[in-house]
Parts: sequence; C-alpha cells; structure tokens
Amino acid sequence: MNTESCAAYAQRPLRVGILGGGIAGATVALRLTDMGIHTLLLESSTGLVNGPPFCHLHAGGNLYREISDQQCLTLLRQSIDSVRAYPHSINRRPTVIAVPVTDAGNPNALLPRLRQVAREYQRLVTENPANKMLGEPGDYYRCYEREEFEALAKRPLPVRAECHDDWMIPLAHQLNADTLKFPLILVQEYGWSLFRMAATATLALTHSPLCDLRLNTRATRLEQRECSWLVQSVGPKGECMDEVDFLVNACGFRTGLVDDMAGYRRERLVEYKAAYLARWTVSAHWPEVIFHGERGTPQGMAQLTPYPNGLFQLHGMTDAITLFKNGLVANPAHSAQPRLPEAYRQQLNEGWNADEARTRTQRAIEHMARLLPDFARATPAGKPLFGAQQIPGSDPRLRAADVSFEGHHYARVEIVKASSALTAADRIIGKLTELGWLNHTGPLSPEITLVSRQTAAEVEATAIQLAEARGYPRELAENLRE
Repeated sequence: MNTESCAAYAQRPLRVGILGGGIAGATVALRLTDMGIHTLLLESSTGLVNGPPFCHLHAGGNLYREISDQQCLTLLRQSIDSVRAYPHSINRRPTVIAVPVTDAGNPNALLPRLRQVAREYQRLVTENPANKMLGEPGDYYRCYEREEFEALAKRPLPVRAECHDDWMIPLAHQLNADTLKFPLILVQEYGWSLFRMAATATLALTHSPLCDLRLNTRATRLEQRECSWLVQSVGPKGECMDEVDFLVNACGFRTGLVDDMAGYRRERLVEYKAAYLARWTVSAHWPEVIFHGERGTPQGMAQLTPYPNGLFQLHGMTDAITLFKNGLVANPAHSAQPRLPEAYRQQLNEGWNADEARTRTQRAIEHMARLLPDFARATPAGKPLFGAQQIPGSDPRLRAADVSFEGHHYARVEIVKASSALTAADRIIGKLTELGWLNHTGPLSPEITLVSRQTAAEVEATAIQLAEARGYPRELAENLRE
C-alpha cells in the first residue's frame, strides 16, 4: 500500500505507539501529545526516565576533546532547545575544564573550538533572543591564566556565586596550580537533573488525556500490517493487543530487541556505565569540574558534579570506576541487539551488590582526590547511578545522534546524549507530516505547552518523591539555590 492510501486509511485519529519511557520516549510522547496526537507509551519499569544517568547539559560538547566540531555545534543547538523545553530541570551553574600536568593535552588547543561555539551561540541569539539560555553570548566561556587563578586563592569564599570569578574562587582555594596546565576554562555548560526531568514527564503525561501511559508493561510481539502495527504487550492488566499507525522504538540500550521483533537489522554498540555519589563538606557553591584525561587509563577524565548539601556525583573514565572491562559491545550478525556480559545484565536487572558499590565509589573518591586532595575526606553517599546506553553505528566517539527510520511507519530513537531527544521528536513530527498523517508547516518551537504550565515548585516536589522512591538522596532532585 502506498503513502497516499496509508494517509486515507488513517481517517480515525492518528495513534502513535512508543516503546520505552526513558528520556527519548518521554520526550517524543510529550511532543506528540502537545500537538494533539494520541499516543500509547509502554514502559517496562515503574516510572518514566528511569534509565542511564545523565547530569550534564552538553551545551558545546566541551567534555570531549575527541569529537568533531560539528558534533559540538549540534550539541549546543540541541542543548539550547532542551533548556527552553524543560526549564525546571536545569541546574544553572558553569563547568570548569582543567587539564592536569600529567595529561598530554594542551588547554590552548580547546580555544579555536570554543570560539567557534561562542560565535554559533551569538548567531542563534541574534536569530532569536529566546535562545539566550546560557547567559550572555560574550560570557559563554572565560579563560583563567595562572597568575589570575592564584590571585583568586587570596580572596574570601563568596556567600553566593554571582559572577565567573565567584565560581572559580572555591577551586583556587583547593587546587594546587603546580598540578595544572593553564589556562583553566570556565564555560556555560549547565547541569541537568535526571529526577526533575522525570518529574516533568510524569506530571505532564499522567495528566494528558491524549497519552495512554502504561508502566510495568513491555511489548512481547509486533506484527506489521500494510499501514499499521499490532503491538502485543503484557502488564499489570495482563496481555493486551493495540493497533497503532506509527511505531517508535525508544528502548534505549534494548532498542535492538525491538528491532529484532520488527524484523529490522541495525549496527550498534551498547556501553555499560556508572556514576557514584559522595558527600564532601564544603562551604561554597561549586561549579562542575572536568579534569581531562585519557579514557580507559588510570588517568582517565574525572568529573565532579555538584548538588546541594555537599552531595557530588562522580565519574572517572577508567575501567575501575565509570567504565567496565568488556562493557562496550557490538551487536552480532544475527541480531540487532548487542549482548553485555552476564554480570552487567544481572546488575541492570537486579541492582548492585553493596560491597561492589562501596568499593567502586571509594575508587571514584580516590580518583578525584589525585587532583583535588581535600576530596579524600569525602564519604560514599548512596548507591551508584548506572545503566547502559546505545551508540548507533560502530564509532564509540559518537555523541550527537537522534533518529532513524525504516519503511513508512517505524522510527528508532537513537540518542547518545539526553539533549538530542527533542531533535528526535521533531524529526518524527516531520516524518508524520511527510506521510500526510499530520498537517504541520514551519519550524517547531522548542517550548512544550504541557511543560510550560508546570511550576518549579511542583516539579521539584515530585522529583524528590521519585528520587526517594528509587532509593537516592533527595539532593539529586533539588534545585541549586544561591
């Protein structure tokens, strides 16, 4: 059946099925329902946005030296749209990029890219002032040479951070300039609260009459018809059979399982990762800090992400901390689904052994203390945040990806970074329009009406409930307050 007859076939209200309620599936559901489209959203866990941890808005991709300039520009644009779409989920504080003397890199090598990203940010703001989501374009980044950094160490800790220097003073008090290459670079890459994002999606979709949200429900069989899909699922109410006009595979690292059910093949990688929680008693607001390092070596990148009340999230890009031996796998020839080692599959399904969680958290603390000695006082503060992410294709350096299509009415969302989710949703809108199933012209605004009706207070309150219900400290859900 051709596209025109498919459009004629779908005279009833268009219905889109979405498999997976992580950041990708939830964003697609929010965008579609916001445009008046009926959605069926199936999520196998107990709640939305309950997958791999994210904590950082990659507004320029400066964590990654190895990715292309084009990916950095794409991440900038996607991040600005994400702030506009989900304003109550953003932690507004800068990120400091530091290169240790033990690293082969040169911080000055980062400057051409930073200038390029800053120019693009200025262009976007000039094009539409609503894009000024990362502060003034002229303040997108700021370099600190050694003399200036050492002068900041002589200034008292600020009561609140009101300018770039105020964010740098705590670092100047704690870091030994002899261990760093200069300049240090402060950049307006913000934090992103997983739990406030989960709360945003939960509040909007549970109250939308257009979204049939089914938690604890997984698809068990797919049948492709000429212009629709039959989706068989099992959940709290037993087995169900639903017909949808268009099917979106947003199952994250399990996307290949759905591809297999749908009869499609796709080359992809899956990587298992974890982040850790520690408490470190400090008396000032901290920026996020990235110490560059070679991935997979004992000096791998160290990432310190601040939350209220001295709670910090830690990444260490070594096999003993965030990365895992044999934790990056490709799909086999007979399946679209990569198969992680059994131990990692067991952790994903059943959670972590307490001893291993403590051991890896302590390793993360020690990894950070190499560069920030006082951090050796930090103590483990909860179970790890963990999960697996898919990477479409065969390049593990890929960071900017969104969606791919099969046939006329199947899409797979393949984001690597959370900020790419809205781009994926908008491309699906474009596909539905192309099929004649949706009448839409012109660019879409990033703002989502269902979200704009929410208040920061109600999002935070719901986020705290979700964090505590999932066994995590409430600070992961709280707003950073000056």
